[in-house]
Amino acid sequence: MHFQTDHTGTRPRILVVLHQEHSSPGRVGRELVNRGFALDVRKPRFGDVLPDTMDGHAGAVIFGGPMSANDPDAFIQKEIDWIKVPLKEQKPFLGICLGAQMMVRHLGGQVAGHDDALVEIGYYPLQPTAAGKALMDWPKKVYQWHREGFDLPRGADLLAGGPTYPNQAIRIGPCAYGIQFHPELTHQMMVRWTTKGAPRMDLPGAQKRRDHFAGRFVYDPAVRQWLDRFLDLWIGTAEAPVQHGMLKAAE
Repeated sequence: MHFQTDHTGTRPRILVVLHQEHSSPGRVGRELVNRGFALDVRKPRFGDVLPDTMDGHAGAVIFGGPMSANDPDAFIQKEIDWIKVPLKEQKPFLGICLGAQMMVRHLGGQVAGHDDALVEIGYYPLQPTAAGKALMDWPKKVYQWHREGFDLPRGADLLAGGPTYPNQAIRIGPCAYGIQFHPELTHQMMVRWTTKGAPRMDLPGAQKRRDHFAGRFVYDPAVRQWLDRFLDLWIGTAEAPVQHGMLKAAE
């Protein structure tokens, strides 16, 4: 699945931040394109710059990666600092896994492993809070691939949690969200992750490879529905984008 950056400027662009040479925005990218947006893919790790303002973009998504939000690498710090741009301008922002942890770090929160060194690699239960239920329906189980979680920074609304890592989905302000799980995952990506990351499935709490594929068959339809509803709420479509600022003004 290849996503090309649209340089013609005819469609509103979503800034997409990826962290590995062969990373893909997966189903999230595909659904945004289906909604009429163009993807502006950037990889700061490999020298790409991030914009000083969101004026040229309708929203931004920072995806996951095997690195930690606590790593000392310059690109990690650069991305963490950059999150102030969409937050300040109240432009739709979504952090997925590492992206969510970066937002938490930006807001002064902590990112750390589980006290018992447990990981979530496979499908795990998701428990929406009252605030989360008021927003939308949530899938019962979601796909995870992480060794660290995040605490709840000041000013964040907790939308969903889980039994091992208590913070799974948060919202900051009207339109910035962080999720610990991976709705972008396609079948092809699952094949790649479980092949290249096979040793991680021996970590405490991780599920075996066959359970990943069996779980996808059972749980993915609800995740797909959730993603569709979430994108309706978060960004809308290129022709009818969600007006977060105007909503606030009308209250």
